[in-house]
Amino acid sequence: MKKYIAISVFIVVSALSNAQNRRKLDTIYANDQKNTALFFPQPITQGITGSTQFVFTYNREKQQNFGLLQATPGEESNLLVICGNSIYSYIVKYKKQLSRLNYFITESESIGNLKSTSPISKEQSEPKKNVTNKENHYKKYAAFLLSKKQRKSSLNKRNQGVVLSIENIVFNTSELYFVIQVSNESSLDFDLNFLNLSIQTRQRGKRTSVQTLLEQPILQYNVPALIKADDTKRFVYVFSKFSISKDQKAVLELNEKNGARNVALKISHRSINNPD
Repeated sequence: MKKYIAISVFIVVSALSNAQNRRKLDTIYANDQKNTALFFPQPITQGITGSTQFVFTYNREKQQNFGLLQATPGEESNLLVICGNSIYSYIVKYKKQLSRLNYFITESESIGNLKSTSPISKEQSEPKKNVTNKENHYKKYAAFLLSKKQRKSSLNKRNQGVVLSIENIVFNTSELYFVIQVSNESSLDFDLNFLNLSIQTRQRGKRTSVQTLLEQPILQYNVPALIKADDTKRFVYVFSKFSISKDQKAVLELNEKNGARNVALKISHRSINNPD
């Protein structure tokens, strides 16, 4: 497996090196207010940016010919996109005002082709690679959301100086990203025991009861173990896409280790079913 990865990296690096000797890379501009769309002649199999301030999203489940680029202010970086065996490479820069939102890429812009020399079969090599690519995408998009200034949210709950807030719920590809903030306004440090999201369904009948189902996150990004007194921490929970009915509520529960400053924040179906 290590040999296969080394060969693949060598091929990509060689192709990029040769291409850069032939011509200067084109520049694509993006910002955090609008989506810059890139349309390729073939379905996208992989897209990688050089820094977390740039996020390139595309459909990993059902390969499509277009992807979306967003950026936050900072230094320029690069974007590498692979479509089948064709390789495309661009310089990417943040620009506050965009004069162009759509880029239609032609085959002539390809900087080279991938040539597989590894004897490892597709079935052997792809599953682990796909899992890694997905996790990297979740992390990069979570970092991107934390780098953006979120609007002030009304979704918050307080208990003894500890404030639990949901800054935003964002839908991307096929996942829901919960941007969460915990503020410790008390004079004692807060040791985080767990933070869970569950779905509560009210069962109607002779006796009303509540059924609770725990939602398992597919990624917890930047979650702290300790929130010091007079400090605030922001982090992201990523879940597979879900929705809830009017009879259901989502509950985000913050639990203190060896303490009683627990917070339960109820979230309506409107907030879950209408993400950004």
